[in-house]
Formats: sequence, C-alpha cells, structure tokens
Amino acid sequence: MSAGSGAWGSVHRIKVTLAGSKPPIWRRLEVSSECTLKRLHAVVQVAFGWEDYHMWAFETEQERYGVADRELGIRSAASKKLDQVAPRVGDRLQYTYDFGDDWVHDVLVEAVARAESGTVYPRCLTGRRAGPPEDSGGIWGYEYLLEILADPSHEEHAERLEWLGLESGDRFDPAAFDVEAINALLGRLPGR
Repeated sequence: MSAGSGAWGSVHRIKVTLAGSKPPIWRRLEVSSECTLKRLHAVVQVAFGWEDYHMWAFETEQERYGVADRELGIRSAASKKLDQVAPRVGDRLQYTYDFGDDWVHDVLVEAVARAESGTVYPRCLTGRRAGPPEDSGGIWGYEYLLEILADPSHEEHAERLEWLGLESGDRFDPAAFDVEAINALLGRLPGR
C-alpha cells in the first residue's frame, strides 16, 4: 500500500497524547499500517506543529528507533514499520521529541482496519488543544510560558511575545485546534 492510497491494505488509528499535558494535548491519526517509523515521525511532527529541529526516538518494550545512533542505542526507523512494532489494538509506543525539552508522546493503537477506498492517508481525525511552540522548555516550560503570556505585567512578557512573534499574549490560544489545517499540511508530506 502506498503512503497515500486507500485502495488496499490496513490502517492504524492511533491516539498520540503529549505526556503530562493538562488539559491533555492529543491527536487521533490514521496512517498506513505499513508506514515506517521515520514517516510516522514526520506525521506526528505535522500533527503537533513541531518543526523537526531536534533528535527523536520511538521506544517499544524491546528497542528504540529513530536516526540510528549506536551510542544512544537507537536503531534506524527508516525500515521499521508500525505494524511490526505495534500490530494490535491496545499496543503502545512512546515517541520522544527533543531530548533536551523531552517532549514525550504516548502512542496508543486504537484500531486496525482495512483502508477505505478513496481515502488518503495519513490523516488527522480529531484532537485537542494547540501543540506547544518549539523550544518552549518541555511540558513545564510550556506551562510557565502560558502563565507569562496571560500576565502582561510579567517581567518576561514582552520578551516572550517577541520570541513567538506575537503582538499580544491573547494571539496564542492554547485551546486552539484546527483539523483542516493539520490535514492540509499532512497533504504536503512527500509520498502521500
């Protein structure tokens, strides 16, 4: 099954939740069961608004996959497929992006089904809340950023607005989620 076809093969419906986020930040995605973990990384990057600046890895009970790095014990994600590491409903993976900020995402397989004819994958079905800005310091740094943006009298308020390229703190809505925008960006992924 090609990455973009829905003509045959199976599809994994996965829920990806940013660990420690309260309220939860999550995305429900459908991807080809034969999608490599490298491709799944690209899908998650788009779904959460990440910019792929940092190291990343998927972790299973047995292995870590990402950009191969012998010292870190990471095997290549380029040829390992989702259905090889999480073939069944209820299977879980962990995806960590940016080993410094430590954005940990829990990946749960909710369903495995036959691909729908005429449907293009990957696609985002739904989700909740905006993804945190890149380099905002992990979940704790993000919570602190939201406090700063909500308080115009905070000593770091102007600096953080400038860093984010915003005119005012209300220009960033942590509750925002736009499934159509995510799917438009997923549509630009190579090989879709």
